[in-house]
Order: sequence, then structure tokens, then C-alpha cells
Amino acid sequence: MATTQQTPGQNGTPTSRQGPPECGRLLLLDGHSMAFRAFYALPVEKFTTSTGQSTNAIYGFTSMLIKLLRDEQPTHIAVAWDLSGPTFRDEIYTDYKAGRAEAPAEFPSQVEFVQELLRMLGVTSVSVAGYEADDVIATLTARAREEGMETLIASGDRDAFQLVDESCTVLYPGRSVSDLTRMTPEAVETKYGVPPERYRDLAALVGEKADNLPGVPGVGPKTAAKWITKYGSLDELVARADELTGKAGQNLRDHLDQVLRNQQLNRLDPDVEVERPVRELTPGEADRSGVHTLFDNLEFASTLRDRLFAVLGDTEEGAPEAADEGFTVDLTVPAPGALGAWLEANASDGARCGLAVAGTWGAGTGGVGGLALASGSGPAIFVDPADLGAEDTAALASWLADPESPKALHDAKGPLLALWAQGFELHGLTSDTALAAYIVQPGGRKFELPDLCRRFLNRELGEQQGDSGQLSLDIGGAVADDDHRGAERLELATRARATLDLAAGLDLDLDKRGGAALLRDVELPLLRVLARMERTGIAADRGYLDSLEEEFAAAVRQAVDEAHRAVGREFNLGSPKQLQQILFEELDLPKTKRIKTGYTTDADALAWLAERTDNELPVILLRHRDQTRLRTTVEGLIKTIAEDGRIHTTYNQTVAATGRLSSVEPNLQNIPVRTDAGRRIRRAFVVGEGYADLLTADYSQIELRIMAHLSEDEALIEAFQTGHDFHAEIAARVFGIGVDEVDGEARARIKAMNYGLAYGLSEYGLSQQLGITPKEAKGLMDDFFVQFGGVRDYLRAVVDRARRDGYTETMLGRRRYLPDLTSDNRQRRDMAERMALNAPIQGSAADIIKVAMLDVEAGLREGGYRSRMLLQVHDELVLEVTEDELDNVRKLVSEKMSGAYDLRVPLAVSVGIGRDWHDAAH
Repeated sequence: MATTQQTPGQNGTPTSRQGPPECGRLLLLDGHSMAFRAFYALPVEKFTTSTGQSTNAIYGFTSMLIKLLRDEQPTHIAVAWDLSGPTFRDEIYTDYKAGRAEAPAEFPSQVEFVQELLRMLGVTSVSVAGYEADDVIATLTARAREEGMETLIASGDRDAFQLVDESCTVLYPGRSVSDLTRMTPEAVETKYGVPPERYRDLAALVGEKADNLPGVPGVGPKTAAKWITKYGSLDELVARADELTGKAGQNLRDHLDQVLRNQQLNRLDPDVEVERPVRELTPGEADRSGVHTLFDNLEFASTLRDRLFAVLGDTEEGAPEAADEGFTVDLTVPAPGALGAWLEANASDGARCGLAVAGTWGAGTGGVGGLALASGSGPAIFVDPADLGAEDTAALASWLADPESPKALHDAKGPLLALWAQGFELHGLTSDTALAAYIVQPGGRKFELPDLCRRFLNRELGEQQGDSGQLSLDIGGAVADDDHRGAERLELATRARATLDLAAGLDLDLDKRGGAALLRDVELPLLRVLARMERTGIAADRGYLDSLEEEFAAAVRQAVDEAHRAVGREFNLGSPKQLQQILFEELDLPKTKRIKTGYTTDADALAWLAERTDNELPVILLRHRDQTRLRTTVEGLIKTIAEDGRIHTTYNQTVAATGRLSSVEPNLQNIPVRTDAGRRIRRAFVVGEGYADLLTADYSQIELRIMAHLSEDEALIEAFQTGHDFHAEIAARVFGIGVDEVDGEARARIKAMNYGLAYGLSEYGLSQQLGITPKEAKGLMDDFFVQFGGVRDYLRAVVDRARRDGYTETMLGRRRYLPDLTSDNRQRRDMAERMALNAPIQGSAADIIKVAMLDVEAGLREGGYRSRMLLQVHDELVLEVTEDELDNVRKLVSEKMSGAYDLRVPLAVSVGIGRDWHDAAH
């Protein structure tokens, strides 16, 4: 750990910060206070998992903790928590904290996750019945002072200022949890006009609204500070209260009992019976695997865990055990004409080799800057295709294309595109270590090679360890010290060796977890199909997109003008602060959900205001946001049109834990399909030159059909086999009416519930989606289960079996491990149960569409068709077909998709034809 560093000053700017003092530095956090600050610092609507668990407080608290650990370098740390139930203050004053609003519904469940994270990090949590966290902090601060330790208190409660002295500083949050002001003795006195030891007296006079402690009427902080400074203390002020003149003096005399009660209540007790000595508050060893699992379940991106583990790695005490040694590589760069002999001697015995490719790739193409190949037992080689002669190029091409030469590659789709662009083919791929790790741990969010080596092999992939790396420029030649590319070549060779070793370890895990067939038969073959689709791309009408962008831009400008006219002046429609002032102060519209900065102006809030008021502004603001979002989408599409006039998206197989594919640059799965504007955007995707039409084919209600298959519910199976409107059929059965009596509202409710069950939606989630109470949502579910008891039994059995086995499984054997099903933490257990309900159905749907893609691609190739697959979006495939092949390809696609898996109900496929994506809809 460094001895000096930069930390925030009182104004939030960095100041020089010395390392921990000789006796140690104790960091104390007020758990609920800081978690609550974190909750309001981040918008809850942007921090919610796919199962509905809010995570903004967890994320914000973790970020704040990382900053504190990094900037303050504590040697000891503890987090104090309030307990439910009365404290000694409630016995003194029964209205203590009365009237305080209940915590937002999204907050309480997050506290247990924060506490669970702290446990995994080896950080002590402390609480004592009958006392508040402030009292625990006061006690530990007093003990630390006796030990000669420096103390830092992170708290949003101003009562902590009374603890400040030369050895104790309060870190008080500002507008965000990362904006911490250092409240030293000088800072407290500068801000409040009294030293820290008199802050309690000032607070007794002024009162504390949050604790329902009223102050003296007409007496603010300045008056209180002036009195305390003049008389020295509150006790002396009370004794001489008769000397005060004016209305303020009389008010004090009228409220003396109240002031003295405040003084008694806001005193922090430094003698609470905390069993843990401060010297034992050193952080323990972090459970990195547990943190990975927790962050995966919370769906946190890799950046947060990277920051957390970087801090833990820099922590001297309590650091996790170091990984084993790195990877030993002896590297050779074959002399001209010798590559074929090297491959024959080291990579042609049927043993798998590790392959690593340096280069660039994306948008369906790429380039190779070098290849490294590590054989099972011999040395590794580095080759640059650009430097090879004809003989060596032929030898390399032959080996790469040989299906009998097994190869392991990490995240192979990008390198495959680069190799194709260089004229090389690649076959014999028996392991993609990113895909293999994804099947083993599908909830992961990070599948980079160094991280996987640490996680699965406990080995570091970094700089060479000691003298283990060796570079020679020809077979058996001497080390070439003057080769400036030696380090880069050695690094690539080390990646090849690491990939080979990692593949072997993952093979064992795949066999143990039943995922080997899924990798071999689905994910690896699909990798090639996706690469071909990326290379092909889809044609785009640039002129149409330009006109559409201008149309949306004009609509944005019009909305701005209308909003200005409605208010009577110009303002920034993108400024929440200005919107709050206009909506809730100037126009006096009904207040929306309370947030830290006032009242929320998010889309849900504007829609709520539009429904409940006749004011036109919320409607205009919603239209402005919609048009802005559409314009941004179109601008993004225009930027991704390649020189060939086509858009080449990039597919990712390792993002969604359910097995679903995702796409980026651009995200074609994010284009709205149910709105008129979204459908108009789809018109920009057109058939390319030399082809006649686009063909679209997708599954109808595949999740519900899978639910019928898995549950074996006879009534649900029968509902599918009637051929009627499925959702209307289910609504009729649930509500006990005829199908012709089902109106739009009833059908919409049943449709939302049908899909909700398939997605593991809770009663609360369904209530939010339908705009009804949780009780009404529960009643709707109960009515459904009366008619479809097999579905109820299946859903219960899924959770019970997953709790017993530790995982769920799709029809093709894709597992989702859920250790939290047996957690003592109710929130984690509930979230795991929702995942258990969701994973088998969603995962099976993902598997089926992947099998369908493989079957369609195989059929096209076997039939020698020119028609080709372009896109996969959710449950839909988009193909480009020639006129003479249209009928045959339409039949092929329908047969392959409907036959991808044999269900108890038909896999219904809808097919459409058109010159653009919109017209090809069905």
C-alpha cells in the first residue's frame, strides 16, 4: 500500500493524504445512513435486475466503500447498523422520530445485500439492541482514542460532529456518496460557529426535524451559535436564560424543557457494550468467489468488481491469498521455410494446441497482426502472416483448416473474422474458453482470459514469472535480445499457453456439470454461424435513414418550441432541476415520487402527470423524449453503415445468463417493433443487390408453449391446440366466460400474466406492470392456477428441485447454478427463486432458436442455396433470398424452425416476405 496519496479535501478537491499512523487508522461507517444516501444518489429505475431486484443502494454503497478504502487506507474497519425496535431514546421521548416517512419500498431489501457483501469482504458489522448505530460509533471512537488510533467516521448524521476532535474526522456526504467533506474541528467550527464539543448544544437549540426534535421557534444556527459562544455552553445559557432579551429570549424560556430533552436525546452514548475490541476490527480475507456470485446475481458490470478487487489487492492486511505461479513459455519464431516442419513435429499428433491471435476485428471483418501457437508439451511459436513466404503460408493455412488438428481459442469469433479476412479458414476448434466458462458459470459478467485463469486455475496471466519466458528467432537458435517485438510475441504465446491449460480445466468442469454437449453441439457451431452473419450484414437505405433522422430532429425541435410556448419562456427540457421548478412550483402540478433532489421527472412520472392533469406540458415532454430517443437510434444506425452499404452488428453469446444472444454496434434487438416509429425504422433495412426479398420467420408464443410442455398441464396444452386466440382462450377459462366475451382489457391482463409466469414475475412485479395492487395481482394469479393447476405444480417443483440440486436446467441441459436458494438472506433467496422460475423456460427458448439457426444454416448449405441468414432478433430470423429460391427456402425455414425440438404442443412459426424488414413482418 502506498504511503501517500490523494484524497478529497473539504471542498471535494484532492489533498495530500499520509498513510496510516503508527497506532492505526479506524474507519467507521454508519450503515443505514450511508446506504440511504447511496439510494437517493442513484436513480432506482436504472439499477434494477431482470428479476425486479433494486440495486442502486448496493451499487452506490459499494462505490463509496471502494473510494474510502482507496483514499483513506484504513488498517481497521467496521460498519454500525441500526436494529429494528425501540431504543433508550424512545423510552425518554415516545414521539422520537415520529412522523418519519417509511423507507421507499425498494430500499429495505438492499440493506441485507450490503451486509452480505461486507461479510464476504471480511468487514465487521456491529449493532447493539436498544441503541442506534451512532452510539456504537461513539463507543468505538472512544476506545480507538484510548488506543491512540486515528478515527474516520463516514456518516450522513450530523450528530456525529460532536465526536470530532484532533484524532477523529467525520466524512460527511454531499450531493453524492462519493462527495465526502472532511469535517475536522476547524471545519465544524467554521460551518456552525461552535467547536465540535458544543455542536450537541447547538443542535438542542435548533432541533432536528428528521428525529422529530423541534427547536426553539425563531432560533436558527446563527443565533444559537452566538448564544453558546457568549455563555460557553448550553448549561450556562439555560442558567442565565433570564438575561436574554427580545422574542427569541422569551421563546427559549418558554421551551427550556424541550431544549433540555433535545440535549439529552442527541447525546451519543460512548459506553455501549460492544463485545469486539477495536484492535480486532482488521478486515479478514475476502471471499472473491462469493463476491463474483453476488455481483453476477445483481447483474453488476465487471467495472465495479474490478475496482473493488483492485482495492482489495492493494490492501496489506486481509488481502486474499495470491494466485499460484504464472505460465511458463519457451517461444520460438521459426526460420523461413521451417514452419511446416515445426507444425508436423509439434502440432500434428492429435493433441490439442492453444491458439492466440493478435489483431483487430469488428463489424464483420478484421485483420491479423500475429498468431501464437502452444503445443501440449513442446515449445510455443509466433508467426506474423505478413512475413511468411508462400511455403510457410500454405503450411499455416493447412494446419488452421485441418479439422483433425484440435485447437483451443479464447473468444474465438473475433479472431475467426480476422482470419477469414486474411484468407485463412479455421476448423478443429474443440474449445472456446470464453464460451466454456459461460456454460460453467452463466451468471458471470466477465469472461476475459486473465480473470478466468485466476478464477478457474488460480494462476496469474500477466508478466512472465522470473526467467520462465524464452525467445529465440529460429528453431534451436539463440535468444535475440535486440528483437523489439519480443515482449509482445512472448505475451501472445503466454495467452496461447494459458488458453490451452484453461481449456483442459474447463473440460473437466463441463463434464462434471453436463455442459460438454451444449458446447460441442450448440455454442461452438453457432459461433461460426454468427460470424458468417456478421460478415454478411444487412443492407441499409442510407437516404431513407437520413430523411428519417431529419424528421425526428424536426419533431424534437417542434416539441421544444411547444414546451416553451406552454410555459411562456425558454428552458432546458433536459434539465431535471428546471423541470422540477416548472412542473411542481410554477405550474403546481401534483407531486411525484420524492427523490433526493426533489420530485422525479422520469418517464413514468410524466405519464402519471399526463393521466391525472389537463396540463399539456407532461405530454409534450414525453413526446420530446420519445423523438429524441428515436433520433439517437437512427443516428447510431447511420454511423454503423459500412462502405459496402450494409450494417454489420456484433453478436455476443456470453451476456445473458439464460443463453439469449445479444447484439451491439448497433444493438438491433433494441429497435422498437410495437410502435409505428419503430416499424418505420425497420423499413431502413432492405434487401441487398442480387437478392429479391427479405424473409422473416419467428416463433409464436414460444415461452408459453415451452411452459405448457414442461408443466404437462392438460388444460394449457388443450388451449394451444384449439387454434383460437391463445390469450383470449386463457382469459375465458380464468374468468369463466365465453371467448367472444373477452374484451381487450381482460386479454391484456391475462397476456401480461401469462408472460409474467414465464419470466418469473412476482405478484408485485405483475401489479406494477398492470397498474393494479399486489393483492389484485395475487387474485389474478390464484384464478389462473385454479384453471391451470399443472402450471402451479410445475413452478413449485422447479424451485424445490433447484433448491435440492443447486441449479435449474433447460431442455438441452443448460444449467443455471443458484446457491442463494438456500441462503439465510431472504432477499437473496427470493431473487434466486425468481431466477429459478425464469431460467428453464427462457433458457429453453434460447436453446431452441439456436438449434433452429444451426439447422437452417445446415439446410441452406446442403441445398447449395445462395439465400443466406442475416439477423437473429429475439425469436425471429431474417434471411435474404433470391427469387428462384423463395418457395424452397420458405419451406426449409418453416420445417427447420418448427422441428428444432419436439414439444407436446406445436412450435408455431410465422413467415413473412418483403423488400424491407417492415414489409416482411407477419
